[in-house]
Amino acid sequence: MKFRFLLWAMGLLMARASRNNPAFQKQLEGKDLIFQMQTLDGRIGRHFQVRDQRITSRAGLHTAPAFAIAFKDAAYGFATLQAGNKQLAFMQGIQDKAIQIKGNPALVMWFQGLMKYLKPKKRS
Repeated sequence: MKFRFLLWAMGLLMARASRNNPAFQKQLEGKDLIFQMQTLDGRIGRHFQVRDQRITSRAGLHTAPAFAIAFKDAAYGFATLQAGNKQLAFMQGIQDKAIQIKGNPALVMWFQGLMKYLKPKKRS
């Protein structure tokens, strides 16, 4: 349940950033694709559509995403996406085969670059 909620919240944050953050919008320029995050068994997943410098998301799996990030299970996906050092957590997960990348790995790197725009702003 936590993983499903986290994916929904990520979709909400990316949709908001695609409307309000010029730097985030610049990263979306020229992109027209669908990607998804899911469990390896495919029981839990959410797909995200990038079109016209906007991101929308829907529950469930898409039949032909440009790339998919699949976690061994929901608990592992939640823990990885909440890790302090996400890049290290992803690298370790891929090495241990607890995370599988399906599709274009260059787009996965692009997606990881988007994540820096979703961090909460620090209060002064």
